[in-house]
Amino acid sequence: MNIGDVSERSGLPAKTIRYYEDIGLVRHSRSENGYREFGSLDLHKLAFLARARSLGFTIEECRTLLSLYDDRQRSSSDVKRLAEKHLAHIDQKIVELQALSATLRDLVVRCQGDDRPDCPIMNDLARSGTA
Repeated sequence: MNIGDVSERSGLPAKTIRYYEDIGLVRHSRSENGYREFGSLDLHKLAFLARARSLGFTIEECRTLLSLYDDRQRSSSDVKRLAEKHLAHIDQKIVELQALSATLRDLVVRCQGDDRPDCPIMNDLARSGTA
């Protein structure tokens, strides 16, 4: 398969596939004329990466996941530990986003949204810039 075919089938843009190649995340063969050639295993790994990235795993976590995937002697506890760490990060991010939402919701409620220039949202943003 060429890069266009594998891009379509894996759901990853060709630019992303090239980036993954540049950073050594994926490797594939090249034809005599220099074109990238992808096999079914390459397609499977790219789809694997697409799914991992859609779950929010970082590039380095994906690198680790791929190495664990390739290691048939791996322990599932290694995979679980990585997923648990990522889940804890997501849970922390949710807490942070909920706090942001509560703060912004309060500012929006306090803002009259009328023709006057006084605005609690602008006041808060200006105050935060001097802290």
